[in-house]
Amino acid sequence: MKQDLVKHWMTRDVITITPDTSLHEAHRLMTEKRIRRLPVTAHGKVVGIITLGDVRSAEPSAASTLSVWEMNNLLAKLKVSEIMTRDPVTISQEATISTVAEIMLEKKFSGLLVVDETGKLVGIITESDIFRLVVREWGRT
Repeated sequence: MKQDLVKHWMTRDVITITPDTSLHEAHRLMTEKRIRRLPVTAHGKVVGIITLGDVRSAEPSAASTLSVWEMNNLLAKLKVSEIMTRDPVTISQEATISTVAEIMLEKKFSGLLVVDETGKLVGIITESDIFRLVVREWGRT
């Protein structure tokens, strides 16, 4: 199990957004597709990542004195580029699951973007993918 490669367990069809995507659109996509993270790409290269936690942190507090219309207007103008994590940690598809797990534990990440040698996004590996591997291995005993 420790020697299984990322390329065998990652999700390949990754939904991405661009830096100029609105926060509202990013949140809608996450909700609709039931995902917790969106890679941000420009010209085919990874430039950032935004998580559901980032979106929630950027939303106004219930204690705000702004009206609903003022809040919606501000959120409509907010772009992903303003709140995304720039230059996120990435991993090669040739890396082992053991390496991914170590990085995720150390950095307290629930997923890593998988890129090729040119920085092009080729997939994403998440804790759910690692759990699938564990379940498969435990099922063999």
